[in-house]
Amino acid sequence: MKINIEESVLSKVKKIRLLLLDVDGVLTDGRIIYDSRGRDSKFFDVHDGLGVYLLYKAGIKTILVTAKASRAILPRARDMRIEEVYADVSPKSLVLEKILKKYRLKADELCFVGDDLVDLPLLKRVGFPVAVFNACPEVKRAAHYITIRQGGRGAVREVAELILKGQGRWQELVGAYDI
Repeated sequence: MKINIEESVLSKVKKIRLLLLDVDGVLTDGRIIYDSRGRDSKFFDVHDGLGVYLLYKAGIKTILVTAKASRAILPRARDMRIEEVYADVSPKSLVLEKILKKYRLKADELCFVGDDLVDLPLLKRVGFPVAVFNACPEVKRAAHYITIRQGGRGAVREVAELILKGQGRWQELVGAYDI
């Protein structure tokens, strides 16, 4: 996938030191499946996982911020080397100051990827707000970048590549696989 980076976007991605992600509709396609015992299942895209892992390898941490808690999130977060998971958070912007203080960052060093109305408060406070392709119109209006791919279908990988390419780190990371 070729991503053309506009100069205004490039200036923002160069600053990113931490990626915040919503879960349902961003890391997943938004579907939640309940089994007969009431346990939920979620679909995660393996390409998104590698994108987050590559960010980790580059020293860029990822944190999940979700309004809905789910046991299905934690094993996937461990696989991807996610730094932290904030679940049952509403409004999501409640965790922003804690994250900024803990990681000694400024808001313009954060990227947040969202898809729905509950993401608006956080999108409006970070330096690089991103909407997935299938986000609601209000989220798309608040975003500085809208992905080509849908949530749960490679949108997070697209954002990871955008950040890594914008920071000039992509080729170095890809080289580890090109043996």
